[in-house]
Amino acid sequence: MSDYHYLFQMRQDYTSLPEVRTLTRENLMNFLFPLLAVLIWSINAIVSKMSASAIEPAAISFYRWLIALLVLTPFVLPGVWRHRRQIGQVWWKLLILGLLGMVLYQSLAYYAAHSVSALFMGILNALIPLLTVLLSLVILRLAPTLGILLGSVMSFGGLVWLVSQGNPAGLLTHGLGRGELMMFAASTSYALYGVLTKRWAIPLPNWQSLWMQILFGVVLLTPGFLMTPDVSLTMQNIPLVLFAAIPASVIAPFLWIQGVMRMGASTASIFMNLVPIFTAIVAVGFLHETLHSYHFIGGGITLAGVVLAQQLRIPLKRRRSAEHRDDRAGAEPETQSDRG
Repeated sequence: MSDYHYLFQMRQDYTSLPEVRTLTRENLMNFLFPLLAVLIWSINAIVSKMSASAIEPAAISFYRWLIALLVLTPFVLPGVWRHRRQIGQVWWKLLILGLLGMVLYQSLAYYAAHSVSALFMGILNALIPLLTVLLSLVILRLAPTLGILLGSVMSFGGLVWLVSQGNPAGLLTHGLGRGELMMFAASTSYALYGVLTKRWAIPLPNWQSLWMQILFGVVLLTPGFLMTPDVSLTMQNIPLVLFAAIPASVIAPFLWIQGVMRMGASTASIFMNLVPIFTAIVAVGFLHETLHSYHFIGGGITLAGVVLAQQLRIPLKRRRSAEHRDDRAGAEPETQSDRG
C-alpha cells in the first residue's frame, strides 16, 4: 500500500479556511480531496499484490521512488537549494525518515504481498494510526486514554481472529506466517516514521522535506536494486510501477494536502479508516479475492478498535487521580477521629 507521509506532516492552515457563509456548500466539495487520496492509496494495495507476480520487490521499490523523485524535482529542487543550510543540519533525520517510510515500509509490503492477500494488507495498514498512538505513549510521552486501552485490546483480538482465520487456537500451533510478520513490521515502521516526524518537527516545507526523504530512500534502495538478478521492465509491470510512482506517490499526496488545508488534519484523518473498506471492494472486484466471515469479524473488530482509540479521549490519569482523591477523602475522617 502507498505511504501516508502527508498524514503525519501536514499542519492545519487556518488562513485557507472558507468563509462561514460558504462552509456548507464547499465542505461537500472538500470531502472529495481526502476521499480520492484514500481511494488511490487503497488501489495501490491491489497494485502491490499484483506486482508480486510481475516484478521483483527491490525493483518496483527502486523504480517507484526514482520516478517520483524525477517528477517532483523540477518543482521542489529550487526550494531545496534555498534551504540547503537547514538541510545540512538535519540530514541524518531525513535519512532515518527515508529509511523508515520509503525503504522499510514499502519494501516489506511488496515482499509480504507474495504470501498475504490484499484484504489482509489493507486491514494491517488500517492499524497504523493505532500503532502510532502506542509508540507515542513511549516516545512522545502521550497521556494514555481509556480509548487507547480499550481500542488496543479490541484491535489485538480482531487481528488474532483475522490472522488465525477464525481459529485462535490454531495460531498457537502454527504461529504467524512470514508474510503476516513482514506486513506487521511494515506497519510498525511506518508508525515509527509518523512519531519521529512529529517529535523532530523538521523546520522545512513539507514538499522539500519529502523530496529529501525520497532522495535518501532511492540511495538506500540502490544496493538491493543492483543485486537483484532481474529488474527488467515489461508491458506487464510498467503500468504497476507508474501507478505506484505517480498517482500513489505524487497525486494522492497532493489531494491529501488540499484536504488537510481545507478541513484540518483531524477531520481529514478520519477518512483513513475507509482504506480497508475500499481495499476490500477493489480486491474482490479485480483480484477476485474471497471475503470470508473472519474478514468481516476480525477486520471489523480491528477497525472498531482503531476508531475507539482515536475518538474516546478520556484520560486514564484523571480517573486514577479522582480515585486517589476519593481514597484521601475517605481516610480523612478516620485520621481526625484518631486525633480526637
